[in-house]
Amino acid sequence: MQLSTRHLLGIKDLSPEDIALILATASQFKDVLQRPVKKVPSLRDVTIVNLFYENSTRTRISFELAEKRLSADTINFSASASSVSKGETLLDTVNNILSMKVDMVVMRHSASGAPHFLAQHIPAAIVNAGDGINEHPTQALLDAFSIQEKLGTLEGKKIVLIGDIMHSRVALSNIYLLKKMGAEVMVAGPPTLIPKYIREALQVQVEYNLKKALEWCDVANVLRIQLERQNQVLFSSLREYNLAYGVSKKLLDGLDKEIVIMHPGPINRGVEIDSDVADSKQSIILQQVENGVAVRMAVLYLLASKKPDLV
Repeated sequence: MQLSTRHLLGIKDLSPEDIALILATASQFKDVLQRPVKKVPSLRDVTIVNLFYENSTRTRISFELAEKRLSADTINFSASASSVSKGETLLDTVNNILSMKVDMVVMRHSASGAPHFLAQHIPAAIVNAGDGINEHPTQALLDAFSIQEKLGTLEGKKIVLIGDIMHSRVALSNIYLLKKMGAEVMVAGPPTLIPKYIREALQVQVEYNLKKALEWCDVANVLRIQLERQNQVLFSSLREYNLAYGVSKKLLDGLDKEIVIMHPGPINRGVEIDSDVADSKQSIILQQVENGVAVRMAVLYLLASKKPDLV
């Protein structure tokens, strides 16, 4: 089987069959990562450039590790240490890189739609590693893989996304994916951080009371407060945000069931989530990080149009 698309620009462009194929392939690669020798020659003849115009730790390292595990040749590009700082355009930068015979571009950019723009102008396959406040497809895929691994299925499960929905590309990609795979989705947080259109446009439930949201869900995916994207004051203080919307051990202990706790990182401990929750047995945050490598291996492998024989 193959993906229906040449690029991974967003979950919005994927079919449920595409998502299921990526998750199934990721499961095979996770088995590979448990072996003593964690490397396979699947992309030995493929050159991938990591084009990061925004700071990143987990996503960048995860992609680099996935590429190395697949035996791809990799080039790492940082905008701050390149000719971009001298005024070179995005298209000129990429065309210069492509002249070095690159097959695939993994791209993170602060401008929404930047990967889509590139996909229209260059022949290489594009993987969106996060574009502005639009989408972060591989994060949603690894979140889905982690839920499926923990609960057995996505269909019929109740997932709440908590926090800064307005500025979160992770939230948008998660909503698209979870709804395509048959899950029920709710968003929760302060009214100032939840877009007014979201209930009607994306057909999700909206809840402003955190305790009610936690009582409803099977899984709580807690999102980071993105102060760097907020150009106005949307809540009074981080302390008051924590008191009203921080996920605490006391809050979880008051529920009549045990729910799964997730976070895409980086964590603001003591703001959106307390340390004793992030480090608890209910948390699968570290499993998300581990699963990110397998999921990104699956995406790169499938976009390179290789046969499904992994070894």
